[in-house]
This record gives sequence, C-alpha cells and structure tokens, in this order.
Amino acid sequence: MSNQPLPELIAQAQQLLTQIRQHPQFLALQIDADVTIGDVTQFLNALGWEATACAVDVSREGFFQ
Repeated sequence: MSNQPLPELIAQAQQLLTQIRQHPQFLALQIDADVTIGDVTQFLNALGWEATACAVDVSREGFFQ
C-alpha cells in the first residue's frame, strides 16, 4: 500500500491518463467501451476535488459564522 497522499496519487493517475490518451497505440485502437477516457478524467477531477476538500480543517470554532 502506498504512503503517498491521495491527492498526489490522483494527480499521478491524471498524468498517466494524459499520456495514454496521446499515445500512438491508443490513438490507433478502435475501442467501443461503456466508459470513456473523458469519463475517467471527470471522475478523477471529482475525486481530486473531494480528496482536497476533505483535507481542509474546518474544525475551528466560528469557521461558519
């Protein structure tokens, strides 16, 4: 199991996804899938946002006042 923070792992996955999307072998494939690269990108963006939002310390008194 990795000791890297989740946001770092998500960023690495996004970088790999970009490399895969631009790879000549990927571009040559004719894949008919239910999930697209765009779907995965959107999921990683949402996951990254949630992981970052959860790391924010909102426990200070009066934060929402």
